[in-house]
Amino acid sequence: MSAALHGRVALVTGAGSGIGAATAARLTADGAQVYTVDRAGEVGRIADVTAPGISEILVAEAVARLGGLDILVPCAGISAFAPLADHTDEYWDQVLAVNVTAVFRIIRAAVEPLKKSRRGRIITIGSTMSRFGAAGLVAYGTSKHAVLGMTRSIACELGPFGITVNCLQPGAIETPMTAPAFTAMPQFKDYWEHKAALGRLGQPQDIADVIAFLASDDARFMSGQGFFVDGGAMQAQ
Repeated sequence: MSAALHGRVALVTGAGSGIGAATAARLTADGAQVYTVDRAGEVGRIADVTAPGISEILVAEAVARLGGLDILVPCAGISAFAPLADHTDEYWDQVLAVNVTAVFRIIRAAVEPLKKSRRGRIITIGSTMSRFGAAGLVAYGTSKHAVLGMTRSIACELGPFGITVNCLQPGAIETPMTAPAFTAMPQFKDYWEHKAALGRLGQPQDIADVIAFLASDDARFMSGQGFFVDGGAMQAQ
């Protein structure tokens, strides 16, 4: 694509498929060295991001192997539909552990190496549900609201060190995570296709390209923001 990220090191979790895989590929194409993590897939490190102490291990490995850290994209996430009555404690805890706590922990672990970078970037993955709500997505919606709030607070704290922190808020994207819902509920897929002003579902590359922009020098004065990347779905009536 370009050399916009030449010489930079990125750590991407959830990089085995979907948005994470597309992000890793795009950052690599733009010249970055990318340390990839997921529970499965063709990645540099197989790991469960919720495991105790794993965040510090992953950051240390990325720094040791690639010589530093400039870009962090905690992309690992989970989602499923469940009525409120079926939100067991175990289900709630699992969603919050992956979507919120693991994101917080890896950002915390990455602070010191990012401070040493003159171009530190953190890009979190929220959702349109970071601003809105939907039936059947109580745990997921809660987690994504939390990610946006976390992003804004961390941006305030790390700004003095030249680190930008932003949150991508994807709409309905065709990924392995969303495939079961789209298959089981064709009407759900049809709803989001028609709700989007652009008349289609998003693809992982649609999100990865915006992440690459936020990781670049072109976005150097953008921080603490949530950005809808949803094909205009939230603007459509």
